[in-house]
Amino acid sequence: MTNILISFLFMVLFFGCATPSIGEFRAANRDKISKLSLEMGLTKQEIFHIMGTKEIKAMGLTITNPYRSEILTSDDGKTFEVLYYYTEVRKADDNISDDELTPLVFEDNKLIGWGWNFLYNIVEKYEIVFEKKT
Repeated sequence: MTNILISFLFMVLFFGCATPSIGEFRAANRDKISKLSLEMGLTKQEIFHIMGTKEIKAMGLTITNPYRSEILTSDDGKTFEVLYYYTEVRKADDNISDDELTPLVFEDNKLIGWGWNFLYNIVEKYEIVFEKKT
């Protein structure tokens, strides 16, 4: 009986501390983004808390949360920060392309929207030079 209990505890510790798979990582990001609301008035720091800042290494890739970020500035000086989170897989290769990421857009440190359509609307509205990476 003691051996069974020890085996059970070992399995709980081993599997409880296991690194998530890339698929679990993407699914967790999608799930967390689906629960965001603009009414919450979330700051970038609050998004880091919600989304986490984990890093996983799998299949020769190192994936961080957020995967990358960038600052977009219009000609009239309006600035937006974009955090990109890994949420999809389109092509099973060693590259993560933009269509596998979900952008979260911030203005004055507040989340104002997310998704490619939202980002493209901002880029168009403020005539920002923007090049999608593939």
